[in-house]
Amino acid sequence: MAKHRRPQPRSTKAQPPAQAGRVARPEPGGPAAGQPISSVPSGPPRRSTYFEAVAVYERGLEALQRHDYAGAGGLFESVLRNYPEEKELHERVRLYLNICRRQATPREATPQTIEERLYASTLAINGGRYDEAISHLRLVRDEDPDNDHALYMLAVAHAQRGEHAEAIAHLERAIALNPDNRGIARADPDLEPLRADDSFRQTLETPSIPRQTSADRRRPLRARTAR
Repeated sequence: MAKHRRPQPRSTKAQPPAQAGRVARPEPGGPAAGQPISSVPSGPPRRSTYFEAVAVYERGLEALQRHDYAGAGGLFESVLRNYPEEKELHERVRLYLNICRRQATPREATPQTIEERLYASTLAINGGRYDEAISHLRLVRDEDPDNDHALYMLAVAHAQRGEHAEAIAHLERAIALNPDNRGIARADPDLEPLRADDSFRQTLETPSIPRQTSADRRRPLRARTAR
């Protein structure tokens, strides 16, 4: 008579899967150790252009650290131009690009001498920047109160700003120091705003006695531009 084998009881211990998944290293705030990578949530895959853009961006930062503002600016501009789809980089790129542009722009030296201030005020008047011109000319007047050229230019700047009283006062002083300024004022179109003013006409008609000034003072000619 054949013997029947009794079935062995099944073990309740969990059997390992046939192929164990690769285990991810735990990260702060990430999945626990031992969790398979396939179950770790991941963001959208990066475009290949993203890594290219980041590489150019980092080269720009390195150039910026070397104070190579022109080189860094060119690299940052290339990120904006060549990788328009990488919007998340653009804000930082523009920030550093503005720094490069500010640093690469040559800064005009502040006029230090009377001649430099007169020249700077000439450029300012011809460019319509009357506040800037007056600022330079006041410094000249403070250093050399008898500089008739600076006083005449102050008259022009104030006239262009519609400040007739200040303009005429400076013009009277300039003519008193150098009567040649009377003839210049009569034909100067920059003093046109004063033509209807009785005080201006009286200033041009009344003869004045020039005060003694430095014999060798040079009067720089005021450059003019077409209006």
